[in-house]
Amino acid sequence: MKRLNSRHWIFSGLFAIVVITMAANVNLDMRVSPETERMFNYIDSLPTGATVIVSFDHEASSLPEIRPIALALLRHTFSRDLNLIGIALLAEGTGIGYRLMTQTADEYDKTYGIDYVYLGFKPQYIAAILSMGESIPDTYPEDYLGYAYRDHEMLQNIKNYNDIAGVISIADGSLTTHWIEYGASRYNVKVSAAVTAAMMTTYDPYLASGQLHAMFGGLRGAAEYEKLIGIGGSGKRSMLAQSVAHIYVVLLIIVGNIIYFRGRRKDGGSS
Repeated sequence: MKRLNSRHWIFSGLFAIVVITMAANVNLDMRVSPETERMFNYIDSLPTGATVIVSFDHEASSLPEIRPIALALLRHTFSRDLNLIGIALLAEGTGIGYRLMTQTADEYDKTYGIDYVYLGFKPQYIAAILSMGESIPDTYPEDYLGYAYRDHEMLQNIKNYNDIAGVISIADGSLTTHWIEYGASRYNVKVSAAVTAAMMTTYDPYLASGQLHAMFGGLRGAAEYEKLIGIGGSGKRSMLAQSVAHIYVVLLIIVGNIIYFRGRRKDGGSS
């Protein structure tokens, strides 16, 4: 067996730290950002029974970050007794969105067809957004499970965006932009976003201009949202693990530099 070198020990140490931190139930105290609080207040301000579209506009590769964001948001909406319509504008987000929505609905004893419905994926996202502005039943004659749109009690009075309190795009890319440009601009529907950390700066101008109603994102945003709703989840654990991993890497850099400069001094002294 080959002898393990320092690189293997470094990665093994990182793996051990992340696993231990994720398993530990540590209360991570943090200040809630204004963006996260704005999203929370928006959901909290909606009247009981209001209908919200949650669009899963992401790929499977971003699931480690998207999952805690989506769960925190879904738990808040279901706890407020809002009616949810789930859709997906990317094929990869379809099955993920359905699992996340049904999992959270079960936590709150919500009934499919009465409290929430999952319509699923529709290709050509710009055409889908515009079509829903005219008629959601014509855009989705059947739901994700194959049941007719008209068969669901919750959807009887939902014709288009005029009957929707807002759209929340859970995204890892630019699809939220299309909701803003074609949904909000043309049909005046309120668009909010729950996005990955890398996309936060992309949507900041839309938030500042008021084109995007509310936004939060990233593991930190998920942890902050969990704090606001009073339910711990993977956002808090992942954020703690990420912070500890960063500290571990910084310490390795410091130790590596110390070893390097000590080695140079020793080599200089012996020459």
